[in-house]
Amino acid sequence: MIEKIVVFLTGLIISIISTSGYFGVFLLMGAESALIPIPSEITMPFAGYLATTGKFNIYLLILVGALANLFGSILAYWLGYWGEDHFIRQLIKKYGKYLLITEHEYERSENWFRKYGEKITFFSRLLPVVRTFISLPAGVAKMNFFRFSVLTFMGSLLWSGLLAYVGFVLGKNWNSLHGYYQKFEYVIVFAILAAGIYYVIHKVQKLRKK
Repeated sequence: MIEKIVVFLTGLIISIISTSGYFGVFLLMGAESALIPIPSEITMPFAGYLATTGKFNIYLLILVGALANLFGSILAYWLGYWGEDHFIRQLIKKYGKYLLITEHEYERSENWFRKYGEKITFFSRLLPVVRTFISLPAGVAKMNFFRFSVLTFMGSLLWSGLLAYVGFVLGKNWNSLHGYYQKFEYVIVFAILAAGIYYVIHKVQKLRKK
């Protein structure tokens, strides 16, 4: 059942990027930073691969991904800023299961922010799970908005660039294999599905333990 859901979700992500172009990438990357579980590990590498076909300009693609992350992060920041800690916890308890969000993950992000300070808003963009939630404690702590935006954008630019570059480089290698190209297209799809399945199953298992 879970695998079917993931296959559908992954196919939807691929379809959105393929048909909507930069807007689709912006929508997906922005949603991830706005606490909706759409892994950028799928979005940006696939878009980077499409850049080898001429669908995207790799540099513009990276910029779009970073701006989308910033936009979604700002939404989460203001949710934390105006809602504050108690309200955030109540929302997670009530609606977290629908978005695969746990209170433990929020608390971990909160602890990281408390331990490492504002600089974690930059470094967390390179870390799984934490990067999705770090905007909430930053907002709760009333971090300077301009500083938050700059650090978030810089970290997101690096993260988007790394993911897009992976897809771009692998795409170029696949394209150079000529006769084997179609076979590697299946590898692309399999890798995307495997990543999506692992991500969702991991999240579901954590929720079931609660």
